[in-house]
Amino acid sequence: MALVEVKVPDIGDFDEVAVIELLVKVGDTVKAEQSLITVESDKASMEIPSSTAGVVKELRVKLGDKVKQGSLVLMVEASSETAVAAPSSTLPLAVAAAPLATAATAATTAPAVVAPAASGPVEVHVPDIGDFKDVAVIEIFVKPGDAIKVEQSLITVESDKAAMEIPSSAAGVLKELKVKIGDKLNIGDLLAILEGSVAAVAPVAAAASAVASVAVSAASVAPSLPTASIAAAAHNPGAPTLGLPHASPSVRKFARELGVPLEEVKGNGPKGRISLDDVQAFTKAVMAGATQTKAQAAKAPASGDGAALGLIPWPKIDFAKFGPIERKEMGRIKKISGANLLRNAIMIPAVTNHDDADITQLEAFRVSTNKENEKSGIKVTMLAFLIKACVAALKKYPEFNSSLDGDALVYKNYWHIGFAADTPNGLMVPVIRDADKKGILQISQEMGELAKKARDGKLSPAEMTGATFTISSLGGIGGKYFTPIINAPEVAILGVCKSTHEPVWDGKQFVPRLMLPLSLTWDHRVIDGAAAARFNAYLGQILGDFRRVLL
Repeated sequence: MALVEVKVPDIGDFDEVAVIELLVKVGDTVKAEQSLITVESDKASMEIPSSTAGVVKELRVKLGDKVKQGSLVLMVEASSETAVAAPSSTLPLAVAAAPLATAATAATTAPAVVAPAASGPVEVHVPDIGDFKDVAVIEIFVKPGDAIKVEQSLITVESDKAAMEIPSSAAGVLKELKVKIGDKLNIGDLLAILEGSVAAVAPVAAAASAVASVAVSAASVAPSLPTASIAAAAHNPGAPTLGLPHASPSVRKFARELGVPLEEVKGNGPKGRISLDDVQAFTKAVMAGATQTKAQAAKAPASGDGAALGLIPWPKIDFAKFGPIERKEMGRIKKISGANLLRNAIMIPAVTNHDDADITQLEAFRVSTNKENEKSGIKVTMLAFLIKACVAALKKYPEFNSSLDGDALVYKNYWHIGFAADTPNGLMVPVIRDADKKGILQISQEMGELAKKARDGKLSPAEMTGATFTISSLGGIGGKYFTPIINAPEVAILGVCKSTHEPVWDGKQFVPRLMLPLSLTWDHRVIDGAAAARFNAYLGQILGDFRRVLL
C-alpha cells in the first residue's frame, strides 16, 4: 500500500480557480478518473478527476479554496498495483490549442485510451427516487430481447401522489425483467439484467480526462466555437448559457439517471448552481405531488379550455370581484379521473337506456342472508347481487364484455367487474376479478376490503385495472336516473340509484313493490339500441328472480 498525491492537472490559462463542490470524502473508495472536486473560474466550471484508484485518506482542499495547476487535492492510499505516476504538469500543445470539436473527437476516439470491449450481464437497479417506499409498478415498456439504450425508460412507478418513469442506467439487450405490474419497489431493487457490450476506458492522465470531459460537454452546446485553452465552459456563469443549466457533469448524470429535466430544477448554490441536493429535492417534490414537470403539465387537462378542440376559449372571470371566494386545488385523483372522463365523454358516442327492476324478493333474501351470517361479519349489499347478475347478462350478450381495437372487437373470456367507490380523495374504481367464479358472500367480503383500501388511499394499480364492465352505484344517497360515463376501453357501464317502493299493477290491483332504477350507458359504435334494451330487460329479469343466474 502506498500514499499517492492527487494534484490539479493542467486546466489551461487559469490561475487560482475556486473549489465549489467536494464530490468525495475521507474513507471513500475512488476509481481512476472519478471526479473529486468541481472548480469554477469566472468563465467556466469543470470537474477534476483522480489520477489513481484507492481510498481517500486526507482531503487537502475545502469549499472556497483557490487552487491551480499542481495544487494538492487529496491523498489516496493505493496498492502498488493500482498506484500510477502523477499526471504530467502540461498537456500536449496540439490538444491544448485545438478547437472544441477536435479536442472532443480526439478525446473520445483515440484508440490509445480504449481497452478491448467487455461484455457480460449488467444489473439495472432502481435509483434514488426520494423518500418513498413500496412504489408500485404500473407500466412496463420493455420485454426480454429488446435492445435497450442508456436512459431509455423501462417502467413507470407510482406513489400515492405521482408517477415517474425509471430509465436504464446501461445499454444492452434485455435478458431478464425482474419486475411485473403491481410489484412494489424501493431504492436499489433489481429491475433488469442486460447483456451489455461496453468499451472499457483505460486509465489515462487526469489532465487528458479533464480535457475530454470539458471539450465534449462544451462541444455539445457550441461545437463551432474554437478555443486556445482547455477551460471551455461546461457552463459560463458570466455569459448566456444557451439553455444549459448551471450544474456539474456529475449532477447532470445524476439527473439523467432519475429522468429529471434539469432545466426545471431551481439551483440553490452560488450563482444559481444546481447541486445533487437540489435534484433530490425536486424529485421528492414531484413524487409528493407538490410540483409538476412541464411534461406532466402538458398531459394534464387544460382546465376545460376548449381551444384544443377548435372551440371558443373558456371564459376567464375574476370571481373575487363579485364577492368572497376560496380557491382550492383539485387533488391528483380528481385531476387524473377528470382527464379520462373528458376524453371518454367526447370520443365515445354514448347512449343511455333507463329501466326499473323489481327487487322486492331479492331484497328480502338479502336481509335474511345478513341475519343468518351475522356472526361472520360479512355484510351482503345489493351491489354484490348486481355484480353477479351483470356477469350473467354479460355472458348472454358478450358484446357488452368487449372492447374496440381499431376496426376489430376484442371479446374477453373473463369477467372482471369494476365498481365505483366514493372516497375523500375522489372517485376510484376497484375491480372484482373473476366475478363469475365467486359467490355472493365472497364478492361482498372482497368489495368491503377493496372499498376500505380505496378510502385509505392504499389501492394498488393492479387492483384498479383490467375491468371488463363497471357499475356506478349511488346506493342509498338518492336520485332516480343518471347518465354514467363509460370507462374506456370498456363499451358499457351500469348506473343504479336508490330503490323506492312504488305501486305496480299485477293484473288485478296495484301492489307495493321495491323498484331499483337502472341506467345503462353503451357505446353506439359497438352496441345498437335493440341489444341494449334486451340487456337491460334481461338484467331486470335476473334481479326479479335470481334463480335465473343458475340457468
